[in-house]
Amino acid sequence: MARELSEATFQLYSEFIYDKTGIHIPLTKKYLVENRLIKVLEEYNLQSYDELFHLVRYTPNGKLCVRLFDAITTNETFFFREPQQFDVLVESIVSRVIQYKKGCQDVRIWSAACSTGEEPYTVSLVMREKRPFVKADILGSDISRGALEAARRGVYNSYAVRNVPEAYMKKYFTQQGQDAFALNPEAKGSVRLTDINLMDGARRPELENMDVIFCRNVLIYFDDRAKQRAVSILYDSLRPGGFLFIGSSESLHNVTRAFRPVTFDKVLVYEKV
Repeated sequence: MARELSEATFQLYSEFIYDKTGIHIPLTKKYLVENRLIKVLEEYNLQSYDELFHLVRYTPNGKLCVRLFDAITTNETFFFREPQQFDVLVESIVSRVIQYKKGCQDVRIWSAACSTGEEPYTVSLVMREKRPFVKADILGSDISRGALEAARRGVYNSYAVRNVPEAYMKKYFTQQGQDAFALNPEAKGSVRLTDINLMDGARRPELENMDVIFCRNVLIYFDDRAKQRAVSILYDSLRPGGFLFIGSSESLHNVTRAFRPVTFDKVLVYEKV
């Protein structure tokens, strides 16, 4: 088995992954791609990175391509990440959504690139606790089917739940073994999970007329062109006046002027205009 990924073959992977996902992987990350793909070679009993690329390239919608994306994408996240944003959601944004809908208590929320589910499940928990009379329709999506399967299982380690308030832990989680905490079925049942590629560009009926979108710590993996493609999909998915949350270290500056920056309690949110 070929254990070394040549620069030429790496470039083929890099271009393919960028075209399909928008994720830019520089040459300095070749070792990372090499280390992650060696496991795929072993799983499928393949002899080289070139053989793997050939199979992926000519069956781009097959299981092997899905496995490639699972191997490449970064899925590190945790519950209550950037908690001030969730406070703004339940204390300010939801009220504006209900006002816009003339009193209707239905709120549609999309957690894009949700990885293993911690973000949409956090939304579910805070809505249950802070806005119990609001019907929250929460969609979680990711390109990685492996991450989505983990989200459906809803079992997390201590790192993932380290920021969960004690009252939430007691109410919504059950410890299973030394380092496994299972989210209860009721909280999981509030979230629908599906695989969506932000670079796909296809109109999806389930993404239309969203009131709120979370797409946090995702754009940092894209170059400007890919950011524009992804943000365009997010923009089209929001109804007029809808709100977009991105990571606190991210910005839409030089990406688009289609959103109006709005600040709630020092938290920056983008409103569709």
